[in-house]
Amino acid sequence: MSTLGSVQQKLSCVFETIVLEQSSAKRANQSYAVVASENVSKHAIDSKIESATVTEKLDGTCVYVHEFQGKPWLWARLDRKPTKAADKRFKTFQRTHREWRLTASRGGGETEEPIFEWGSLVKDFKEVPSNWIPAQQVPLNEEGEPLADKIGHIPGWVPVDPSSRQHLWHLSTVDLTNGTAIILRPSSDDDTAEIKLEITTAPLHLLLESTLELIGTNINANPYQLGTKQQPLHVLVRHGAITFAKSPPLQFSDLKAWFETCPDGRVEGIVWHCHDGQMFKLHRTHLGLTWPISGRLRLHTYPVIVNVDLTPMDTAATPQFASLSNHNGTLFSSITEINMS
Repeated sequence: MSTLGSVQQKLSCVFETIVLEQSSAKRANQSYAVVASENVSKHAIDSKIESATVTEKLDGTCVYVHEFQGKPWLWARLDRKPTKAADKRFKTFQRTHREWRLTASRGGGETEEPIFEWGSLVKDFKEVPSNWIPAQQVPLNEEGEPLADKIGHIPGWVPVDPSSRQHLWHLSTVDLTNGTAIILRPSSDDDTAEIKLEITTAPLHLLLESTLELIGTNINANPYQLGTKQQPLHVLVRHGAITFAKSPPLQFSDLKAWFETCPDGRVEGIVWHCHDGQMFKLHRTHLGLTWPISGRLRLHTYPVIVNVDLTPMDTAATPQFASLSNHNGTLFSSITEINMS
């Protein structure tokens, strides 16, 4: 296990994708599905995907550690979305483009690929808070304005607001006064060869420019079964932190079988971190498999030790820190066994 890349934008699938005229397994009310073909994408091949480090893709919401008003701060994901009129134009284009892809996949027609051109940022996109920033590496137009991605959003970030209930669960994982975060990571305990995880605190300044996944009780229907509604538990996991001792196969059929039958395959997806800095992902739904799944997940198989010592800290505004400190030094058989009462 190790720590790898920062995720600022949506990652491309490791396989070439195709559009099918069937309901999406990932998004309700979506009448089409984007699935993986059996061909590894050219970009992945060019990035030497076969020698990449493979990590678990967690099902949460992405966060970013970046300075705000001169202090290390936690930022929440906020994509700038099109206005109603612009969104209507873009959805019409998307339908046209899907039809073009379907026709091309069947070997029919020589028509040119449809393209879409956005208007100005002010005209075509909704307003965002004044302290919103675009994600790193978002391309710019000739006027220096950030451009939308292939789903019509401009990826970006806003600093979490201590007075906003919208950021309640983000804020439960940080003490912004003391500049500290609650993170889940591989244990640094070298006394045993057994792999285990650790819930501990980390200074925000050491996480600057990192992206992490916020997972827990009130995030994405809690697929990892953390905490309870009465006693919620939320943690931050640095992207690339949870690797595989043995990389999964890259061939389509073998990889699908790995997800279906291997204990390590009981994950939402996987991410390949290539040596050139490129990253590629694969979600279970790309293979026609469902998520979430019932039963014991890969994340549940590791013992977890809690190392949260708050002696030097003011815990008045951070109840989750205080609750975890009650378990300081305790080893649990699984993350699902942690009782926050």
